Amino acid sequence: MTEIGTARRRSEDARLVTGRTRWTDNIAPAGTLYAAFLRSPYAHARITGVDAEAARRRPNVVAVLTGADLAGEQGALPCAWTVTEDMRNPAHPPMAVEEVRYAGEPVACVVARDRYAAYDALEDIDVDYEPLPAVVDMERAVQDGAALVHADLGTNESYRWVFENGDLDAAFRDAPVVLERRYVQQRLIPTAMEPRAVLCEPDGDGFTLYSATQIPHILRLMLATVTGIGEHRIRVVAPDVGGGFGSKLQVYGEEVLCLLLARRLGRPVKWTETRSEGNMAVHHGRDQIQRLRLAADGDGRVRGLKVDLLADMGAYLMLVTPGIPLLGAFMFNGIYKMDAYSFACTGVFTTKTPTDAYRGAGRPEATFGIERLMDELAAELGLDPIEVRRRNWIGHGEFPYDTIAGLTYDSGDYEAATDKALALFEYDKLRAEQADRRERRDPVQLGIGVSTFTEMCGLAPSRVLGSLSYGAGGWEHAAVRVLPSGKVEVVTGSSAHGQGHETAWAQITADRLGVPFEDVKVLHGDTAVSPKGMDTYGSRSLAVGGVALYRACDKVIDKARVLAAHLLEAAEGDLEFTAGRFAVRGVRDAGVTLQEVTSAAFAAHDLPDGVEPTLDSDATFDPDNFSFPHGTHLCAAEVDTETGMVRLRSYVAVDDIGKVVNPLIVEGQVHGGLAQGIAQALYEEAVYDADGNLTTTTMADYLVPSAADLPAFTTDRTETPATSNPLGVKGVGEAGTIASTPAVVNAVVDALRPFGVTDVPMPCTPERVWRALRGDQGAGHASAEPGAAGGLGSAGGGR
Repeated sequence: MTEIGTARRRSEDARLVTGRTRWTDNIAPAGTLYAAFLRSPYAHARITGVDAEAARRRPNVVAVLTGADLAGEQGALPCAWTVTEDMRNPAHPPMAVEEVRYAGEPVACVVARDRYAAYDALEDIDVDYEPLPAVVDMERAVQDGAALVHADLGTNESYRWVFENGDLDAAFRDAPVVLERRYVQQRLIPTAMEPRAVLCEPDGDGFTLYSATQIPHILRLMLATVTGIGEHRIRVVAPDVGGGFGSKLQVYGEEVLCLLLARRLGRPVKWTETRSEGNMAVHHGRDQIQRLRLAADGDGRVRGLKVDLLADMGAYLMLVTPGIPLLGAFMFNGIYKMDAYSFACTGVFTTKTPTDAYRGAGRPEATFGIERLMDELAAELGLDPIEVRRRNWIGHGEFPYDTIAGLTYDSGDYEAATDKALALFEYDKLRAEQADRRERRDPVQLGIGVSTFTEMCGLAPSRVLGSLSYGAGGWEHAAVRVLPSGKVEVVTGSSAHGQGHETAWAQITADRLGVPFEDVKVLHGDTAVSPKGMDTYGSRSLAVGGVALYRACDKVIDKARVLAAHLLEAAEGDLEFTAGRFAVRGVRDAGVTLQEVTSAAFAAHDLPDGVEPTLDSDATFDPDNFSFPHGTHLCAAEVDTETGMVRLRSYVAVDDIGKVVNPLIVEGQVHGGLAQGIAQALYEEAVYDADGNLTTTTMADYLVPSAADLPAFTTDRTETPATSNPLGVKGVGEAGTIASTPAVVNAVVDALRPFGVTDVPMPCTPERVWRALRGDQGAGHASAEPGAAGGLGSAGGGR
């Protein structure tokens, strides 16, 4: 039995599901102190005074510090992506000193002997604020005379980034069909199962910092850069981490401050956020306004696409904030061919929590835009939305294909994925039911949503990231240690936070080296154990980190081959390695196992000259291209036209992620991704009032769906291996999220299109659907009269 392709249960789940593991919040060395942060209640204000004396007198309080107290040592939080030469990047102090620019920004901290004493003491800190105008609306923020988030910048624009290819004027000139749409990607709050937590412990002449982070290696480097402490004196440990979805791809002020507090006090300092605190302080996702223009021929062939974005940066640029919307620049064209393309993005400062990576990071926003437009084009021409896509997508015989956005798609088969999805979905049967419901004027209408998508993942290669002024590379590192007993330790620079790396990496190693799965141990998440790595995000772990491991295994085999040839008195070139055993080609009755070679290396009694007594090997992989998973997602939604309630009746997802290492892990990733994408379509939204107050600070206000709110998913796969890596893998972590949001919204709009509704802003809540049906122009309504053109039973409503 080969391990790759086997649906093994995750070996790490035995401890994760039962809670018999170490989360950061579980760790409390002797003498640990506890930090709590006082956060601004204002979105924008000057700090004119802080009185902390009463808090300092509280029992069990060890220290109370303000931003002014730490101003000389706290530095500024890093932004690693300077997307344009003139990008405006104001200094971002971990704790505000003179001015606060979003509600929830830290202004003071208490360190106490227990957590409750620390939080109680916050009540005794008196801060005087001079309120300043809030800047909440992006479109108003870029107008002349708008209030400024950073007065010294003289503008709320951080940057404007433009990409163009082809003759857009020619594409639109005399085009039979021109569509113009405005879509809003609402702001989302990442809601990982485990809130953020930090513990910093002085350790001799250095520090060990435990953090619920996705990026222990990057965090270590950035902590050294911000604080001036030598990188070699900082150890970062990411213990088991309960989810991230991009929210823990960050260097947070609390991490910097816990390090500074531990240095100042000489004691371990720990902080764990509350859920309400996290909703304000963890970086947010999405938040774009998309202005789109599409030109097409009368037969539905797309000529050109123009994209103009406003992207909300929030109050500051965090680690990769400005680059997130630009990742979508390469994906707005989707799987489609066109003659011309233009993309422009303006990054806008507002007095809101900063935005940054959230599952999919720029790609879901782009996929939403183009997939909504393809449905609009189909409706405009009276064509089936599948047919419009067929007329525009890249054929399976055209790969590798250079896209209008400047990428080379290496492989894919959109026809196969779509055909399988249509069959599983029973597409024609549902269309017939839809027509019948429309004819009967059923108050519960049926909508069918389509999303045929691709994404770029495996964030790399380093040369491309360098050309985009990204502050790091896209490589990944792995090491294989073959122990004297023949057991194997794998060290990976990828840092798991729920993806199943320990199982999948052990499967790759067991297959490649021919050792039992149970004989492989995977180590990760500790910069003292795994000193090299670029960490986990962007569906890069397998496509980059897994391939680095594959190459390290090959190096082990190469080393072992030299010694095996010596032991067998044969030429290296005559040896075959199969199922963990070396044998002379054509002579299978004589050979040596990898374990026997390992024992010989360890004993070192009879080594060839110049051969070291170890098989240990490491490798770094920097891919030549991104990987491009794709798929077709279909959604059937029942929409009650009397109440606005949306019920997802069925959902089919057929994904092509190249070669599959563990189908069970893939299913989990797809299901989780679908839940998050559907949540954006129907449930989740971070809401600010006009004064910049976040009104969705609790789980009662911010609606995260449960399993009961979601349909049963039908999932399947097609397989076109990636050509950019020897494993043929592509990545699956973000696919469900990217594809599902437009599929669901397309289904909702499809159900309402006979009423003249052309859009429902996300999330498509019952109230928004109800308003759209009753003429609220802001909810995307065009004509609410059933008898009007396009109404129920009209030619426009019956595809």
